[in-house]
Amino acid sequence: MIPQKITDGIHSYRAIDWDRELFDELVPLPEGTTYNAYLVEGSEKTALIDTIYPPKTAEFIAAIRKSGIGRIDYIVANHAEQDHSGSIPAVLELFPEAKVVTNAKCKRFIMDTLPVEREAFITIGDGHSLSLGDRTLQFLMTPWVHWPDTMVTYVPESRIAFTCDFLGAHLATTDLYADDEARVETAAKRYYAEIMMPYRSFSKEAVEKVDGLKLDFIAPSHGPVYARPPFILDLYRAWASDEPRPFVVIPYVSMYESTALMVAYLTDRLVERGIGVKPINVVDLDTGEFAMSLVEASTVVFASPTVLSGPHPGVAYAALLANVLGLKAKYAAVIGSFGWEGNLPEVIRSMLPKLNATFFDPVMVKGLPREAGFAELDRLADDIAAAHGVRPVAA
Repeated sequence: MIPQKITDGIHSYRAIDWDRELFDELVPLPEGTTYNAYLVEGSEKTALIDTIYPPKTAEFIAAIRKSGIGRIDYIVANHAEQDHSGSIPAVLELFPEAKVVTNAKCKRFIMDTLPVEREAFITIGDGHSLSLGDRTLQFLMTPWVHWPDTMVTYVPESRIAFTCDFLGAHLATTDLYADDEARVETAAKRYYAEIMMPYRSFSKEAVEKVDGLKLDFIAPSHGPVYARPPFILDLYRAWASDEPRPFVVIPYVSMYESTALMVAYLTDRLVERGIGVKPINVVDLDTGEFAMSLVEASTVVFASPTVLSGPHPGVAYAALLANVLGLKAKYAAVIGSFGWEGNLPEVIRSMLPKLNATFFDPVMVKGLPREAGFAELDRLADDIAAAHGVRPVAA
C-alpha cells in the first residue's frame, strides 16, 4: 500500500483487493475492489477518515508506520460496516489517545461488532464540525445510503467530500482518479444497482446534499477518487430519478425451448416497434448484471416454464431480487408455458409486492407456442409499445 497525495495535507491509503470475487457472499466482484482510507492533516490535529477491511489491516498499519505519521487525533467512522470500520481497533492500539468520531447510530453498531469501548467515542450530529487547525471536518448525515448510520465528511478548505460507500465503485485499480470514465461508470452503475438502488429515494436526497457543497474532489471508500464531481453526481441523479427509459428486461429460463421461443419472438416484435430489450437467461444469473439492467428499465417481463405449479426457481429468484432492489419500472408482465396446470402468473406477482407497476395480461401457452400464442405475444408487444408511447405496427 502506497499513500497517494490528493491535495495538500490529504492522502489516500488504498488496499487494492485484486482477487476478491464476491462481496457479502452475494454480490459478484468481476473487477475486484478497493478499500480506501484517507488521512487529513491540519495545522493542529490529524484525522483518519474511515479504515480498512480486516484482512488488509496488517498492510494498512504497515503503511501508516512507514509513512512516519506522528499521531492520529481522530478516527472518523462514516459507516460501521467492517470493510470501513474493521481496522479501528488496530489504529487505536497504535494511537491509543485517538478518538473515534461518528454519529450515534454508527457508534452503537461499532460497539456491537468491534472491541471499541464507549469512552473512545466522540458523538456528532448533522451539521456539526471539528477543527484540525487550518482545516475543518464538517459532518452531513446521509442515512440509508445504504445503512441507517451513513454520513459524509466534508473539508471545505480543501473542497473535498469523503462519502464512504455512497458514490463508490467496486473496481480494483492503481488509478487514484476516475480518469477512465467509461470503465468507472460501468463499475459505479453495478455498485449503485446492487447496493444503493433499494434506497433510491435516500440516494436522491444525498445527491442533492453533496451537490450543494463546493467541491473539487469526491473521495469514496471503494474505487477511485472523482476529480470531476459532476461526473458521478449526474450519473446518480439519472439512476435515482423516478423516470425510467423505454427499455424492456426479460429474465427467463427455458427447459424444453417453449419459453425460449416465446422470448425470442417477443424480443423481435419489440425491436420492430423500436423498443430496446434485453433478454437475460437467469440459469447462471450474475446478480450484478441483472441489477444493472433494472436501473433504468421501464418494463420487466418474467418468462418461465411451469415447475411444480409455479415459476422455475431461477425466475423466482430473479423476481425476489427485483422486488428487494426497488426498481422503478412502471410496467410488468408474465409469459410462459405449462404442461397441464399451474398458476405461474399469480405466483410471480405474489413475489413482487413492492413493485408499483401496471401488469399487462399474461401470455401462457400449453406446450409449444403456436399461432394463437404468437398472436397473444403480438398483443403484448403492442401493449408495451403503447405504454411507451409507440404506435402499434400495422398488420
